[in-house]
Amino acid sequence: MDKKTKKERQSAFDSLPQGIKEKLTPEEKALFLTADTWPETLFEKLDEFLIKE
Repeated sequence: MDKKTKKERQSAFDSLPQGIKEKLTPEEKALFLTADTWPETLFEKLDEFLIKE
């Protein structure tokens, strides 16, 4: 993952409401920031913030 993508993901994480960030486990936070594919549980927790294609 390139630097630009890392910065974009960190910015997106930082913009989440505090209550949502607190619901994420340390593993889910790491996946949010670095994974190419997210587990279904992460999608469920972030559902209201994701744009569906």
